Amino acid sequence: MKKKMILLTLISLSGLLLSGVIYSFAKIPFFFSAAITFGTIFYHLAVRLAVGHIIDARFHNHMDYTKKWFTEKAFERKLYKTIQVKKWKKWLPTYDPQNFDLKNHSVSEILQASCQAEIVHEVNMPLSFVPVIFSVWFGSLGVFIITSCAAFLFDSTFVIIQRYNRPRLIRLVKK
Repeated sequence: MKKKMILLTLISLSGLLLSGVIYSFAKIPFFFSAAITFGTIFYHLAVRLAVGHIIDARFHNHMDYTKKWFTEKAFERKLYKTIQVKKWKKWLPTYDPQNFDLKNHSVSEILQASCQAEIVHEVNMPLSFVPVIFSVWFGSLGVFIITSCAAFLFDSTFVIIQRYNRPRLIRLVKK
C-alpha cells in the first residue's frame, strides 16, 4: 500500500503541474478543473504521507497504549456494534501491514503501532479541511467541502478500526 500511495501522490502532482501549465497557456476551462482536482488529490495524499512520516520519525511505533487517550470509552463498544465494524474493517487497506503482523511483532508492539496509526489519522482529520481555504481563490466551495468531508470520514474509519481492535489486543497481552 505504501508504494501505491507514493505513486498516486506523484501521479497527482504530475497531473496538477501538467494541467496547470496547459491551462496557463491555453485557458481551456477543462484544464483549470483538472488542475484543481489533481491539486486537491495531491494535497490529501501528500499531507497523509507527511504526517505519517513525521509521527513515525518521532515515535517509531513506541506509544504508551495504557494512556487515557487510547483507552476504550464507555460508548465505543455499542457504537462499533451498531456500525458493524467487524463486517467492513477487513475491506480497508493497511498502509504498512508489516507493523501489524503477529509473526514479526509481539502483541504489545502491535498495540503501540495501532496507537501511532490512530494518532496519524486523528491529525489528518482536521487537516482534511485545509483545502476549503482554496475556494477563496478558485471558487467551488461545495466541491472543496465535499472532498474535505470525504477525506475526514476516510481517516475516521481508520481511527475506528484501531480503537475497535485495541481492547481485544489488550486482552491478549493480559493473558
